[in-house]
Amino acid sequence: MNETFYRFSRAICRGVVGMLYGFRAFDVEHVPATGPVIVACNHVSYLDPVVLGIGLRRPLTYLAKKELFAIPVLGPVITALGVYPLDREAGGVAAVRAALRALKDGRCVGIFPEGTRNLTGRAEGKGGAALLGALSGAPVVPAAISGTRHARPFQRIRVIYGEPVHVERNRKADGDDLEKWTAEIMRRIRALEESIGAKGG
Repeated sequence: MNETFYRFSRAICRGVVGMLYGFRAFDVEHVPATGPVIVACNHVSYLDPVVLGIGLRRPLTYLAKKELFAIPVLGPVITALGVYPLDREAGGVAAVRAALRALKDGRCVGIFPEGTRNLTGRAEGKGGAALLGALSGAPVVPAAISGTRHARPFQRIRVIYGEPVHVERNRKADGDDLEKWTAEIMRRIRALEESIGAKGG
């Protein structure tokens, strides 16, 4: 990650999103200022990775499908922003290892447990966030974004961060364990989705 480029890009994006959509971020203090942390969020729009990151006071590292890295201009840009390639066909083993390296380095890693954009609101969460939490011991901060599904100028976009979920560190966690923690993470994300509608301003 090129942190100078990241901070410059975040400032530009926050200014644009703030001007066009009256962007607000709530309960940012729930995200630890230092140390490894996983931020797990709902996903309804291509804008979500930008919105989730500009709400934070620290750089956010992402996993993204490897096909995006082959796109001219976009590929080099997301590489400079610290995004790691995710090979979904290969099961994402390399990306998980990359995310674990980032967490070991004390970074903040963003993940969308639904795996892709959830346009119906009914998609189930996948186990990536729980797996990273179990392997690394890093807390998982649930988050929710509203207003990006059909974003229009002057329509408010908000993001809210919840209290951390402390997944039990267990490198041998089985499917039942991961399913339990995934369900808890998704329950908190859904609760935040409901609560963010009550946030004013």
